[in-house]
Amino acid sequence: MWGWFGGAAASKQKNTPKNAILGLRSQLDMLQKRERHLQNQIDEQDAIARKNVTTNKNAAKAALKRKKQSEHSLEQTLGQIGTLEAQINAIESANINRETLAAMERAGDAMSKIHGKLTPEKVDETMAKLQDQIQLSEEIVEAMNGIQVGNPIDEEDLEAEMEAMQQEQLDEQMLKTGTVPVSDQIQRMPAVANGEPKGKAPAIEEDDEEAELRKLQAEMAM
Repeated sequence: MWGWFGGAAASKQKNTPKNAILGLRSQLDMLQKRERHLQNQIDEQDAIARKNVTTNKNAAKAALKRKKQSEHSLEQTLGQIGTLEAQINAIESANINRETLAAMERAGDAMSKIHGKLTPEKVDETMAKLQDQIQLSEEIVEAMNGIQVGNPIDEEDLEAEMEAMQQEQLDEQMLKTGTVPVSDQIQRMPAVANGEPKGKAPAIEEDDEEAELRKLQAEMAM
């Protein structure tokens, strides 16, 4: 119940500027109507005075008197209109200022709730923890990528095994075809020392080599 009364009081206080402005505008509307009425009377009495100024001076004089009275009332009415307009503008400006301040206060409260207990120190602390976790993750990945299963493989052993396999294939090919590659024969023949440059071998006819090899194979078969 007390909350209802408190809410009603707050609502009434909030509507006070609005009600005041409505009352002033209503009074201003009435004064503006009076202004138009007095102006019509002034114009009417002025016309009567002009009409009777030469023919009926008493009527013209009475019309001018009524005109002066209406002009005086019009001046008062115009002053009241100016005062009401100034009050309306002042109340509207004050109400706008109040509503603007209230909006800013609500914005401040909202930002306070959003930030909560957040401080620059806590932000720095959180960022530091996050950076540590990122660094730890990278170290874990590097450690996992650096794991070697079994003993490390020697590249020299691989090269030696590949050369042995290649030599084995060449030997099999020689046994199947009964021929020896010319390059192997040149490498195996000694250098001639009769004035010829070292590293050069005499030309050998390929047909003679094949014939000699076949002869050697036949003797071994015997």
